[in-house]
Amino acid sequence: MKVYNHSYIYMPAFSMKTGTEPSLRVYYTLSDVGANQTVLFANPNFLRSIGKFWKSRGIHAKRLSTGLFLVSAALGLCEEVAIYGFWPFSVNMHEQPISHHYYDNVLPFSGFHAMPEEFLQLWYLHKIGALRMQLDPCEDTSLPPTS
Repeated sequence: MKVYNHSYIYMPAFSMKTGTEPSLRVYYTLSDVGANQTVLFANPNFLRSIGKFWKSRGIHAKRLSTGLFLVSAALGLCEEVAIYGFWPFSVNMHEQPISHHYYDNVLPFSGFHAMPEEFLQLWYLHKIGALRMQLDPCEDTSLPPTS
C-alpha cells in the first residue's frame, strides 16, 4: 500500500449489501496498520440520486458501474476530469481483445450494467468539453489522439 502514498480508496460499502462487510474490513485493517490512505464510502443518498439522474438520461441497468459513480463524483468535485478505461466493447478500436475490468478477464453479467449507454453519455460529456475521455492507451504515443 506504500506505493499509493496519501491516496483515497473508494469502497462500495453501501452500494450493495455484499460490499459492506469487506469494505469495513478494509477500513479497519488500514486503520490498524496506520496506512496513509483514506478509505471513502459514498453516502447512500448520493448513490440513489446519481442513479436517478443517469436513469433520467437513458441509462437503464440493475446497477450503474462503479466507474460512472466515481466520474459523477469527480465532475462535482474537480475542475478538470480525465477518464480512461470506459470502452464498453470486447475489442478495442484496433480489433484487439480487451477485458471488461482492468484487474481480471471476467465478462460482465448480462443486464447488470448498461456499459454501452454509460459510454454514450460519457462520450457526450467528452464532446461538449465537460470531461476528457482517453480511448487509446496513454503510454502508446504512436497512435493519434482520440477526438
